[in-house]
Amino acid sequence: MKIFDGHNDFLLSLHMPDRGAGREFLTRSEHGHIDLPRAQEGGLAGGMCAIFVPNPPTEEPDEAKRIVHPDGSIQTKFPPLLPLDHAQQQTDAMIDLLDAIVADSQGRVTKVTDADALEASLNGDDTFAAVLHFEGAEAIDPALEALPHYYERGLRSLGLTWSRPNAFAHGAPFWCPGSSDVGPGLTDAGRSLVAACNELGILLDLSHLNAAGFRDVAKLSSAPLVATHSNAHALCPAARNLTDDQLDAIAATQGIVGINYAVIFLREDGRNEADTPLERIADHLSYIADRIGIDHVGLGSDFDGAKVPAALADAAGLPRLIAVLRQRGFTEDDLEKIARTNWLRVLRQTWQ
Repeated sequence: MKIFDGHNDFLLSLHMPDRGAGREFLTRSEHGHIDLPRAQEGGLAGGMCAIFVPNPPTEEPDEAKRIVHPDGSIQTKFPPLLPLDHAQQQTDAMIDLLDAIVADSQGRVTKVTDADALEASLNGDDTFAAVLHFEGAEAIDPALEALPHYYERGLRSLGLTWSRPNAFAHGAPFWCPGSSDVGPGLTDAGRSLVAACNELGILLDLSHLNAAGFRDVAKLSSAPLVATHSNAHALCPAARNLTDDQLDAIAATQGIVGINYAVIFLREDGRNEADTPLERIADHLSYIADRIGIDHVGLGSDFDGAKVPAALADAAGLPRLIAVLRQRGFTEDDLEKIARTNWLRVLRQTWQ
């Protein structure tokens, strides 16, 4: 079964030597989660390939921290904004890396920028369709002068934030248990960014956005609401997961939720343990499908960005996940929707 993945971090893993362990995307490795041979073995035919900007060396935290005072009051400490020049340098390097992979692949990897090309690639033989995604808008200036440049370089999906603030919005913390209702909504630049992405046809990803920002995008955006790699807060009370109200808002716009394989967003206790059963992924997928419909759920692995269940291991293990979903009672038509056609529908509607 061909699978389209709503979120992975292999570009960051290859970009950072301490994470990549000398890997190359076109060569099979025992490190990390995705390379082309393992993707082909597991049926992973493409996905949103994220560019995440790592923090420059600093003693400042890279995400929101919760400070509990002796009187019981809670304060949220947000990290400083990343320097624009640092963000653009890191982003350009990872786009260059993806372009080099495409050039070296001899047609086995394509950078996809429109729905027809994506559908053709997903229906082809052993071709990996890479959609360029920014996990956080740090590389875009508040005046949005860089946005057309990155669109020309292939940007088709944009997460307004990672779990830190930027010039456009505030991110959801990683607290568990916790709520994403922390920090203000979109800035004026954030509202302009939503409008510009709607006009260009760039998908807006809400996965790391805080509650106020989510509500603002829901009011402003004319495109389907999308969370590329998030789970159900009702099953795992991590602040990064989606509440029932947020799930309902996504369905109301014909949007989609990509189920995240990260164990910290699967487990009720939020612990980062690889022995988490593979069935927990099915639990979140079933919960969301039951609440908002099978047409509004897909897969969003977080491969190469998080610890996943040991029973899955990497992209080559995806048939084991599909087998668990079959056992859960999903039909072959359901599985086709979950694996790729729901994503294709939403991207076609957004990019047109």
